[in-house]
Amino acid sequence: MRCTLFLLFTLALIPGCSSRGALDRHLDEAYRQYEAGDCAQVMLALSQAERRVRAGAAVQPEISMLRGQCLERQGLFVDAAQTYLFIIGRYPGSEYAYRAGARLETLEQLGHHRPSEPAVAHPAAR
Repeated sequence: MRCTLFLLFTLALIPGCSSRGALDRHLDEAYRQYEAGDCAQVMLALSQAERRVRAGAAVQPEISMLRGQCLERQGLFVDAAQTYLFIIGRYPGSEYAYRAGARLETLEQLGHHRPSEPAVAHPAAR
């Protein structure tokens, strides 16, 4: 009886381990691709990682931070700033909120982000 319960308990843990392992693999791949400068592959790996995460998981701010950095690298400063604001608003006590705040300050100093100005939509050029 004990062996059966132990076996069932052990088998119940396996999906959680493989899910966490897959999450770690996707995050590792995202960081490798970021170092290589391939933001398209970073975004793919982050999307795959997010599919492995439950809503509100502790790893979400890390995923969002790397996404914001890639958006910056691609020159999408407004999107990067919005990502950083999401991190600060959703995970205010995390290390990544502090880092996101620092990135926002840098974007502001470089003239890519003005927190006091509302976003303005411009009509498409004809």
